[in-house]
Amino acid sequence: MYSKLLELINQITDLEEKEVELIKNSFNLLQLTKGEFFLEAGKINKHVGFLNKGLVRYFVYKDEEESTFEFTKEGEFIADYQSFNNKTESVQNIQAIEDCEILIINYDNVQTIFNSTKKGNLIGRRIIEHRFDIMVNQLLAIYMQNHEDRYQNFIKHYSNLSQRIPQYLIASYVGVKPESLSRIRRRFTKNIS
Repeated sequence: MYSKLLELINQITDLEEKEVELIKNSFNLLQLTKGEFFLEAGKINKHVGFLNKGLVRYFVYKDEEESTFEFTKEGEFIADYQSFNNKTESVQNIQAIEDCEILIINYDNVQTIFNSTKKGNLIGRRIIEHRFDIMVNQLLAIYMQNHEDRYQNFIKHYSNLSQRIPQYLIASYVGVKPESLSRIRRRFTKNIS
């Protein structure tokens, strides 16, 4: 159950056996079925999750419509880190697109790992740096890319997930209605040929 999580952490730094046990004891298993929420807007994000299995999407409500801005697959962390760290209400929603197996950790246990392991702060910093890169790229994409560029960005970053993500969610990510996505996809396919 912990093998993917420990493999990821061991890519950052080698763990001693007692640190491995601390990490295992700090995380609990959460099962989400397709459509369930890891986090809903208006609630405080109380856990960081590590996706052991499954796929989630991040979205916000914009003009009373869902606007998807990220997909996260197994082997990655999920959370609204601003809400988690500051204990404030989130504006984001994190929803399971598939049945998910998530290892979750609360704030106090995160702090215990940071303070009780030799490289806890390094582990945390590398994870946050990775999330920061993702968030900056998303922000730039929103302001600098048109719908076709956003679709190309989707293909570049999520092509291996395209069969797992419903078309209406891809359209939400691109910022168009599903019928407009079909036109963009046809033009994109035609330009590749």
